[in-house]
Amino acid sequence: MKPVRIGLLWHSLRAGNLGVGALTLGNMAIIREVAADLGREVEFVVLSMRENYTESIAPGVEQFEIDSRTMFSPSGFWAKVGTLDCVIDIGAGDSFADIYGAKRFGFMWLSKQLTLWNGVPLILAPQTIGPFQSPWARPLAASVMKRAVAVVARDRQSLAAITQVAPTAKAHLAVDVAFKLPFEDRSHLRGQGGKRRIGINASGLLCRQAETGENRFGLSFDYLALHRRLLAYLCARDDVEVHLVTHANSASDKSDDDGAWADRLQGEYPQAIRVPDFANPSEAKSYISGLDFLIAGRMHACIAAFSSCTPVVPIAYSRKFSGLFGLLEYPWLTPVAGMNEDEAFAFVTRAFGEAEEMEQAERAALGKVEEMLDGYRSVLRAQLAR
Repeated sequence: MKPVRIGLLWHSLRAGNLGVGALTLGNMAIIREVAADLGREVEFVVLSMRENYTESIAPGVEQFEIDSRTMFSPSGFWAKVGTLDCVIDIGAGDSFADIYGAKRFGFMWLSKQLTLWNGVPLILAPQTIGPFQSPWARPLAASVMKRAVAVVARDRQSLAAITQVAPTAKAHLAVDVAFKLPFEDRSHLRGQGGKRRIGINASGLLCRQAETGENRFGLSFDYLALHRRLLAYLCARDDVEVHLVTHANSASDKSDDDGAWADRLQGEYPQAIRVPDFANPSEAKSYISGLDFLIAGRMHACIAAFSSCTPVVPIAYSRKFSGLFGLLEYPWLTPVAGMNEDEAFAFVTRAFGEAEEMEQAERAALGKVEEMLDGYRSVLRAQLAR
């Protein structure tokens, strides 16, 4: 039996944002697991935006890059999709929405619509769906969700958005596939050396917005001021080793580069250790698994910690944080709104004393993660068995 050719739409092999890479490798691991149970082999074709930040995180996997030329050329995206048995679309995690602008939504929608017009089965893998606030976006989103084989949400808010916009869609609830990202467990490093190794992942995007006063996400405290305050507090302690950890880097867009801000903050607080940028998401997760504690602004840095049972306090900037961690009954995150800087600082520092309880909550939740992913596995199994 010939291998099943699967298009992984809006996944990534070379993005500087390791979160999208974590989704890609995690989803590939789940798909391969299901295919192996069925005795099937799979061939992946990653359909991504043009990217050249790093070496491929999955050498040997075919990549097709989408831009305006290839999207609208009959010999481009249309022709490539026609060679596939099915397309599994993860929407870069949270981009099937209109909050990022009409152009981004247009690419997300058109790629789905072209897949369906081509007669290729389309599955929307676990992701954030919506919001769809514009009157023009709602019917377009509904049109593709109603015709998809399945639309899988990774939180309850997204499930509600599906049922509200496209009530006849085959909607399912699962959890983020990055929980299955392979890694090397380094938890044996925790507690060594007499100092707690506390990681701080400051989002470059949120730091820049705080500095410029933009606050696009409506945080109720100054993000950059909070991180400087935490760094000053932690670096003054002789029982702590602070690690500045990056999870999204961009050579072309410094406004969304964790690395530039890690360099800057390390210059302000030289006692902190600037961890070198990671080559791939598994390397990042492996490193995070050896920390005693993490404070993180990037969603998939938080998931890397949670899924390796490293106590983590997510600094939320959108509903995808409350959606995921609410689903897992994990209350140790700062909300987008409702805390001032003093309250957020007190919340995070108080959590340092609750690390054991946090780790126990993570371990308990990971069993629930497997149960929730079973629904997604069932969707894949039904498609791959055809």
